Amino acid sequence: MSAAPRQARAFSPGSVGNVGVGFDILGHAIAGLGDIATVRKIEAPTVRITAITGTVTDLPLEAHRNTAGGALLALREALDLPFGFALEIEKGIPLGSGLGGSAASCVAALVAANALLDAPLATEALYPFALTGEAVASGGKHGDNVGPMLLGGLVLATADRLTRISVPAAWHAAVVHPHAVLETRRAREALQGAYALHDFVMQSANLAQVLLGCERGDAGLVRAGLSDVLVEPRRAPLIGGFAAVKHAALEAGAMGSSISGAGPSVFAWCETKATAERAATAMSAAFANAGFASDIVLTPIACPAAKVLP
Repeated sequence: MSAAPRQARAFSPGSVGNVGVGFDILGHAIAGLGDIATVRKIEAPTVRITAITGTVTDLPLEAHRNTAGGALLALREALDLPFGFALEIEKGIPLGSGLGGSAASCVAALVAANALLDAPLATEALYPFALTGEAVASGGKHGDNVGPMLLGGLVLATADRLTRISVPAAWHAAVVHPHAVLETRRAREALQGAYALHDFVMQSANLAQVLLGCERGDAGLVRAGLSDVLVEPRRAPLIGGFAAVKHAALEAGAMGSSISGAGPSVFAWCETKATAERAATAMSAAFANAGFASDIVLTPIACPAAKVLP
């Protein structure tokens, strides 16, 4: 048996958290957009962040204040490792975009560090450490971003379990990121206050229809259910032009549209890539009318997971 390597690089995709109807428990990965982490074994029993480059650089270098660092500290402690990790992060996802930027660094670091272990853990076993890392940024342990990054595709993420949901390969998401920042903590503050029981019942029904529609490949069920009656009404006012962007997506043929993660990015689920392209163009134009330039990402919903790079 060959010895474990001393260094590894890993890529983690971004994500659409919540997917409208699954606040904190449902998400899917995004192809082509993500973070890279390079992890190296060191003799000192600690975690050191040596560099942060890319789209965001003004992030904490202290491990306990960084999502990736926090995840590696938790991994070291749980496994009682006799060595430490030196970590470099290459950011490809803008923070405050609603695309899983803080979670992607965390997952990429864990996947790279796992490759350095003499007995690497199963991917699902990395989930608790990813939750610990995510909590550094968001203040709470929720797996709707780290879960789909670890497994790929659409994932139901509860407190202690990840379940990948089948989605037709042809289904795509149009994800449009306006050039604006909405901090996760501010977006969460907007959710304070009481909710009506009938809204919870409706949201539960909508989530059930979306999950069943995905498993069956029934776009009609997804169209009927992909409507967020709990979170979207409270966060939409924080996103300039949101109503027009969502309307543009639906007019272009999307099955449904809502806020990606905490926002301000907006996603639209579509039955084909061609429809997703039309929806993305219309959504971007709506953001432009509201005064925001934007970036477009087109991705299959059944997107690949984080991986070790050669």
